[in-house]
Formats: sequence, structure tokens, C-alpha cells
Amino acid sequence: MDMLVEIFTTSLTPVVFLYMLIGVISGICIGALPGLTATMGVALLLPMTFGMDAAQGILMLLGIYVGAIYGGSISAVLLHTPGTPASAATAIEGYKLSQRGEAGRALGVATLGSYIGGVISVLLLVTISPQLAKLALKFSSAEFFLLAVFGLCIIGSISGDNVEKGLMCGCAGILVATIGIDSVTSYIRFCPEGNYNFMGGISYIPIMIGLFAMSQAFENIEDIFAEEKEQIKVTNIIPKKEDLKALLRISPITGLIGTMIGIIPGAGADIGAFVGYNVAKGMAKEPEKFGEGSIEGICGPEGGNNGVTGGALIPMLTLGVPGDAVTAIMIGALTIQGLTPGPMLFETNKVLVYTIFIGMFIANTLMCICGFAGIRVFSKVLSVPKVILTPIIFALCIIGSFAMKNSLFDVWVMLIAGVVGYFMSKAKVPTSPAILGLILGPMAEKNFRTALLKSGGDPTVFFSTVICWFFIILIVGTLFGGQLKEFAGKIFKKKAAK
Repeated sequence: MDMLVEIFTTSLTPVVFLYMLIGVISGICIGALPGLTATMGVALLLPMTFGMDAAQGILMLLGIYVGAIYGGSISAVLLHTPGTPASAATAIEGYKLSQRGEAGRALGVATLGSYIGGVISVLLLVTISPQLAKLALKFSSAEFFLLAVFGLCIIGSISGDNVEKGLMCGCAGILVATIGIDSVTSYIRFCPEGNYNFMGGISYIPIMIGLFAMSQAFENIEDIFAEEKEQIKVTNIIPKKEDLKALLRISPITGLIGTMIGIIPGAGADIGAFVGYNVAKGMAKEPEKFGEGSIEGICGPEGGNNGVTGGALIPMLTLGVPGDAVTAIMIGALTIQGLTPGPMLFETNKVLVYTIFIGMFIANTLMCICGFAGIRVFSKVLSVPKVILTPIIFALCIIGSFAMKNSLFDVWVMLIAGVVGYFMSKAKVPTSPAILGLILGPMAEKNFRTALLKSGGDPTVFFSTVICWFFIILIVGTLFGGQLKEFAGKIFKKKAAK
């Protein structure tokens, strides 16, 4: 009983509530600006949480996360320009409705669909996480190694048409993560002689800010003086009765699917959105209207991408593995606060864990309220000239990189990563695999070597438990699932021919 009182008093204090409100509003504004992703918003505003306690800081970041994923739908509907990658699927139907003068209707459906998907993800977060944490307590070094390998295998499947480029990018991230003092032997690796900045390793936060934020600022410079598009008027934002029926029929399903996708390390809201769009098309009463402005085509992706937000927290809290790039930053935020995400967090800091659960529900509720109350206001963020926005991004990138360790070295790392990210964007090379490589690479290496040390060099330790075999099956299915399906299809065709 005392713990429940402490949880509610921590999560419902006016200060925490205010921080969450600031986070949600900031996230919606960031998400509404094309190019400013949820990842970039959380990375840029992370330094603001350094002086807060753990609950205040993480709940503010969650507010930014939830708000930004939803905010991307504003520019997707109004300008056919997704504010975040997670809103790319929403743009397909939303802009068609906007062209018919139904922009307000599309945004209203997107707001409520986002809320439904988010609430579903929170319910699953509350019910699944504690059980998964108990299972994770049984993990040894061998299981954590296979978990990390599984996360790295996902890189190939989420790189779209650029699988080879994605794998190369992930390998580059793993190689960069090896710089510094070896965590097992304390051997100094790949450090220029006399330069002690490299010994502690290269932090992934400056690299993330550079790849996602600074690279976009460099791209903005190319057309900084381009003529701005005319803004569309937004009216009639309250969903109609038929729209509510579509929302209640589709968004809970796609929210559930989005949560499952969010649990997979490396998957993101953009995947959840497109899967949700495809599911909505399959469930639609009139699928032929897809591509011409279907309300169901907004319910699906908005439920799916917001479902990912809660799902991505499940592996972060229970296993210490980021569900996506945003939760990777949150791991950094918790680490700065002296906390280690993983199964022991449920044992040592239950109050914080359940405060996060309640905070996620509050953040989604605030997102829904702020969305309906301020759609017209938030849509005006789109009119901010790039000549003003771009210098602000530059300044925030530099401040955010420097503030973490008060180190100019991190600023240089961020700038170099920004230049690299700019050219990667031009070459259509996905950047997320590099971040996953930076995070999961050290985890895989450390646990691989630790497992072998404990077993006296016996490799069968990686096949010794049911959990190990579970991850091995997942790894094989991820790597060779397509080939196995094709092979099975050929066998069935031969039997049918006979």
C-alpha cells in the first residue's frame, strides 16, 4: 500500500505533470516539423533532464516521444510531407482528404487513433513487463549474447531495399563501439597515442545527435531560401460517428500489432505504421477507397505507430535492450541518473518502473487533449521559416553534445557524425543500424567473452538452456525465414502437382 501511494504521489505531483505537459507539447511541435524526428527531439532535449531526478527526466522524455510520433501526422496530412518517418503511411490517405477540404477530419481521426494505439500499448506494457522481467532474471551471459545477436540480425530485415547498406552501416557501428578500453581485459584498443578522449569509448549520444539532427540541418541549408508552401485551413476536427466506428474497429488491433513490433529490438514506429496501414486495408469495408482518401487508412498507421511507443519500452525496461532509437537515448538518460535498465530495475526500483507505466498513460492522455485543443496552433509550426529553424537546430546540436560531459571532443564527434549522416542520406544508407550496432555490439562482445570464460571455453554453453534455443530459433528465422518459406512453398507445389 505504501508503494502505491509513493508511485501515485511521484507521478501525479504538479512538477512532474508540468514536465510531462512541456514534453508532450514540445514533442508535437517537433514532430510537426518535417525532418525533426522523435529520435532527434528526444536527443536534443536530453540535456534538459540532467538536473532533474530520474522520474521527472524520463517522464519528460516519454512525453516528447509520444507527442512527436503523433505530431508527424500534422505535416503528413497538411503538406504530404511526413513530420517523422512514422507518419509516412498516414500521408498516403491524409493528404488526399486534405485536398478534398477534410484536413480537420483527417487530423481528428489521427489524434484519436494515436491515443487508442498508445493506450493499448500501455496496457500491454503494464501486463507483460513484470512477467518478462522475472524471466529475464534467469538470463546468463550466454542468453544475453544471443539476445544481442538477435537484435543485430533485425538490422537486415528493417533496412528496406537497402539490406546490404544497412548491414554495412550496422557493422560500422559495431567497429566504432570497440574503440576504448576493453571491458573484459582493460586492454586499450584503437586509441590514437596520447589522446585520452578515446579511452572511455565514443558515446552514442553525440553520434545519434549528429546522424539524426545535424545531418538534417545540413540538408535544410540546401533549400533554406526556398519558397514556403501555402498552409491549409483546419476545421471540423471532431470525428464523426462513422469515423468513430472505424477507429474502434481498427485502431485497437493495429495498436496491439504495433506493440508487438515495438518489442522487437531494432524495429520502429515507421514499421508499425506501414504494417498498421496494410492491416487496415485488409480490414476495410471498402478497400478500393485506399489511395483516394480513406479514413481507415489513417486509423491503421496511427494506431500502429503509437502502439510501438509502449512496446519499445518493454525490452528497454526488462532486458536493457532498446526497442528503437528513442529508447536507446532513454537508456542513456537512466544511466546518467545512476540506474541500469534491465530485470534488476524491477527489484531495486519498483517505484520508478510503475511511475513510468502511469506516466505513459498520462502522456498519451495529454497528447490527445493537447492534440484536439491545439491542432490549429500546432499546424502553424509548419510556417516557421527554415532560415530561422536551421540555426536553432545547429545551436541545440552543439549544446546537447557538449552538455553531456562538458567535452568539446563530443561536439567534434557530433559534427563528424553529422557530415557522415548527410552523405549517408544522399546515398540512401539507413542510419539506425549504426546506432543499434553501437549499442548492441558491446553487449554482444562482453557477454560472448564472459560466457566462454565462465564455461572454460566450452562453446556448448550457448546451447545449454531453453532460452538459448528460443533465441537461436528466432535468429535462424530472422536470417533465413524468407528462404525457408520459399523452400516450403516449392515442396507443397510438387506434392500438389503429383
